[in-house]
Amino acid sequence: MGDISNPLPVKLIVGMLSRSREALAEASRRMEGAYGPIDLTGDVMDFNFTDYYEDEMGNGLLRQFVAFEGLIDPDAIVAIKRTTNEIECDYADGTRRTVNLDPGYITESKLILASTKDFAHRIYLGEGIYAEVTLTYVHGRWVRHPYTFPDYASGLYDTFLTRARDALRAKIKRQHR
Repeated sequence: MGDISNPLPVKLIVGMLSRSREALAEASRRMEGAYGPIDLTGDVMDFNFTDYYEDEMGNGLLRQFVAFEGLIDPDAIVAIKRTTNEIECDYADGTRRTVNLDPGYITESKLILASTKDFAHRIYLGEGIYAEVTLTYVHGRWVRHPYTFPDYASGLYDTFLTRARDALRAKIKRQHR
C-alpha cells in the first residue's frame, strides 16, 4: 500500500477569450483581486481555431493567457472555476458572454484544464466541475492527446506554458531548500 501524501502546489493559469483587448485587461485585473498578482502575461493572439463561440461572442476573438505568482493547491481549481464563471456572468451582455475564462493549472508534467462539461476523458472533481489532462510535458516538449483542443494541440501556446512551468519549478525549488 502506498503512503498518502499531499500534492505539490501548482501554477494557476487562465486562458481568456474576448473580442476586446479592454475586456481581457479588465478580466485580468478582476482575477488579480481574487488570486493575487499576475507574474506572466501571454501575447494577445487571434483565435480562429473554431467557430464554437461565434454565436454567443461574435467573431474576431482574441486569446490571451495569464499565470499567477502564488502557487495553489490543485483542489482549489474547483472554487476557481466557479469564480471565473461568476466573473464571466458579471461581464456578460444579457445572456451573451463578452469574455470566456478557462482556468487550469500546470504541474511539472502536465496542463490540467477545468470545465463545467462532462466528457469521456474528464473526471468529476465536485461542485459541478470536471477536469482533464489537456497536455503532458514529456522529454522537453508539450504532447497532445486525442481529445486535446485544436488550439492547444497546435503548439501555439507552448512557449507561454513552458514559461509558466519554469516559473513553477523555480518557485518550488526556492520553497523546498
